[in-house]
Amino acid sequence: MEKKENRKIKITKMVLQDSLIELMKTKPILSITIKDICELADMSRSTFYAHFNDQYDLLRQIEKETLGIFEDILTNYKDAQNKKEIALMLEEILTYIANNSNSIQVLLSENGDINFQKKIFQYFVNNKQVTKYFPQELKDNEDYYSVFIIHGAIGLVQHWLKNNASIPVSHLSKMLVKWTR
Repeated sequence: MEKKENRKIKITKMVLQDSLIELMKTKPILSITIKDICELADMSRSTFYAHFNDQYDLLRQIEKETLGIFEDILTNYKDAQNKKEIALMLEEILTYIANNSNSIQVLLSENGDINFQKKIFQYFVNNKQVTKYFPQELKDNEDYYSVFIIHGAIGLVQHWLKNNASIPVSHLSKMLVKWTR
């Protein structure tokens, strides 16, 4: 019985998350109400409140899960030493983004929470896995270079998503490696 309840809860949360993402395609989080989410999800407000405090709590949960995936991927490549391994890491990140493009595009859009974009940016800036691959001649200005590269990479991903991921993940990851080395 417990396993069935856990599955039901997981599905309920997923439907609520999908409903919020769908609504955020057309309007900012500030304009979305619990009523909007519940109507689209075809669920009661009490069901919503059984899992989340408000629409911002729901959004934070989606963001937290997304950042957790990025963290897991970077952790798997913490010992990457060459361009090929870096390209594989980027390819895995981009594959996750492509497979979840519906939600990632919304999270990175004007309708998303700007703080999420800042969190992603800050996470990658603080994560020395990114800067350890920079060419030696850039190490003196590592902070500036990492800000430039990470902002550029996020902007490139936003553009890629807006264009329906029109180029293959493997090609995009190779471009990023080439441009950052």
